[in-house]
Amino acid sequence: MLFAQLSGANSLREIEGGLASAGGKLVHLNMRRAPSHSTLSYANAHRPWQVYQSLFEQLLARTYEWGGRRKRKFRFKNPLVSMDSTVIDLCLSMYEWAKFRRTKGAVKIHLQLDHQDYLPRWALITDGKTHDVTVAKKAHFKPETVVVMDKAYNDYGMFVAWTDNRVWFVTRMKDNALYRVVERRSPPQRSNVREDQVIRLTGVNAEEKCPHLLRRIVVWNEEQKREIILLTNRLDWSAATIGRIYKERWQIEIFFKALKQNLCIRTFVGTSENAVKTQIWISLIAILLLKYLQLRSTYAWSLSNLAALVRMNMLVYREFWKWLNRPFAELEVAHPLQLKLPFASWTAQSTT
Repeated sequence: MLFAQLSGANSLREIEGGLASAGGKLVHLNMRRAPSHSTLSYANAHRPWQVYQSLFEQLLARTYEWGGRRKRKFRFKNPLVSMDSTVIDLCLSMYEWAKFRRTKGAVKIHLQLDHQDYLPRWALITDGKTHDVTVAKKAHFKPETVVVMDKAYNDYGMFVAWTDNRVWFVTRMKDNALYRVVERRSPPQRSNVREDQVIRLTGVNAEEKCPHLLRRIVVWNEEQKREIILLTNRLDWSAATIGRIYKERWQIEIFFKALKQNLCIRTFVGTSENAVKTQIWISLIAILLLKYLQLRSTYAWSLSNLAALVRMNMLVYREFWKWLNRPFAELEVAHPLQLKLPFASWTAQSTT
């Protein structure tokens, strides 16, 4: 299944054929021949997907040993984490267990992304109906962590729990939220900040659920030509810094985009719940391996380019780490002794 992710195989027969064509190169995996598609189908249906979740978590711990080499974008030393989810659509007639809407099936990947090296911190796969806030309430963050998220995660009770534990958040404010301005602050000059206010929520039961003072910041998005209203419980940082933190949330969208574009996560080789979750966890393992190679390499790889060239060289015998650091270096070709063929004399004889 990992071969399928890295090679782009979209069916069990493609996996079987691709591995069979490798010939003796499977010896290092202690395999005499490639498994048949029926064997793969049975394994996907019956081997628990929790095995691959555990493998992902162990590999994630190993990958963090190589982290921390990227230069920080912000002056503060607080850990910066973004949280979001992405929906993977499924055909309800084929995946009856994944009911999402009346005529549509889906599963969700919930993810936390660490912005130090853009590595996932934690992942969870649920059905499409599971709300983002339900998952967020179960998450645990260390004190002084900064969590950035979209407005789908607005929950006043969760905001109170995080504030009490000194977990800072930056999110978008709901359009229908009611509030009272406690303090108005002057926006910094020559910035995209238009308003900076300290507020108290005044909606129905809002003040009881969230008695803490919050901060409302209005920033101008030049690309989309619209205002974005931010909400945070961090009262002392500059409004410009809060705006930059929310802009950094886009990195988790880029991560989901890279996952869907470079790995096989839109088409599945099995229809059971176990098979789908197995394939998704292995796709997360695959992108974690690519991120690990990207961190270790001295060459400035983009993730998409690295995935493409790994796909092209996956079954090629070569010194891997040397290639990873110098992928386009000239090959050292041996020059065996050869007899020089007298092409000039042959040409002269043929013309006469």
